[in-house]
Amino acid sequence: MAEQVEQLLVTGGPLPIVAAGDPVLRAGTEPYDGQLGPALLARFVAALRVTMHAAPGVGLAAPQVGVGLRIAVIEDPALVPQEVRMARGRVPQPFRVLVNPVYEPVGTGRAAFFEGCLSVPGYQAVVARAAEVRLTGQDEHGRALDEVFTGWPARIVQHETDHLDGTLYLDRAELRSLSSDAAVAERWSQPTPDEAARHLGFGLP
Repeated sequence: MAEQVEQLLVTGGPLPIVAAGDPVLRAGTEPYDGQLGPALLARFVAALRVTMHAAPGVGLAAPQVGVGLRIAVIEDPALVPQEVRMARGRVPQPFRVLVNPVYEPVGTGRAAFFEGCLSVPGYQAVVARAAEVRLTGQDEHGRALDEVFTGWPARIVQHETDHLDGTLYLDRAELRSLSSDAAVAERWSQPTPDEAARHLGFGLP
């Protein structure tokens, strides 16, 4: 695994993002237990961050660059209109590294919004997810992580942790909502997917 990551990092700059159809996105991941060592892990995390920013995205999981380790990064400046921020509970999230993350719903609340993925370019679909989750795991220094996320940050950590289990957002999506990025921008850019649900014929929680 260390040799694979070293080879990925040789060229510098953003890493190639793996697209849906590659088995690595479906294989699940190995728990991280020091396979890379501290220095290589730090370089890999830095490369994930550069790649996420370049895409651009608000999260990136190791399998999305072809590495089957249970590691992901998230960061969201939440540069969206206030109306969108309020409707979606989207608040800024600092850069953080999730190592061996696991989430569980807190309560029964669910929220549905359009969601996209760097590994499924060109499309978005509505996904109903837990509105609040408890995330446990570690950070890149091995410190314990135990935090409750709500709103859009909860969606991000669910999406990225799902990648580590071999699950794509399309597995959880309302497939009748599947829309090209252009269609979302033209027709469904409202803060909530209510209008899309009415016209495309799918339910919301």
